[in-house]
Amino acid sequence: MSQEIQTKVKEFLGANKVSTVCFINAEGKPYCINCFYVFDEGTTTLVFKSSYGTSHDALVKAGADVAGTIVPDEINVMSLKGIQFTGILLDKKEIDECKLGTQYIKSFPMSLAMPGYVWAVKLKHLKYTDNTLGFGNKTLWNA
Repeated sequence: MSQEIQTKVKEFLGANKVSTVCFINAEGKPYCINCFYVFDEGTTTLVFKSSYGTSHDALVKAGADVAGTIVPDEINVMSLKGIQFTGILLDKKEIDECKLGTQYIKSFPMSLAMPGYVWAVKLKHLKYTDNTLGFGNKTLWNA
């Protein structure tokens, strides 16, 4: 049974929009991208949209392990807040069943103009740093 994500962490995830996601390619090498995301609290997933033919397109495979970060657009070291996460990629059926694509489009309607597909990361672990609560203050969450 997974624990509840603390309110301050959910608020941070909802207030920000860009994540770095790191994949591992077939040769075992890391490959990172930056992209817009939507946090779905009900399924504890981060939802993304990508175009076909991108460098990471072949790496978006159901069940693949990924890691990433989320930080605010502007950073001040003394008030830094940020998330490090790990998770696994969901398959298209799960994404469709949870209507995650609809959620993404509601948050980013301009994404309809971009051909592509929605993909999602089921969160397994979060580490939230909030220096406004004391330098290096960490909150951990595990599914």
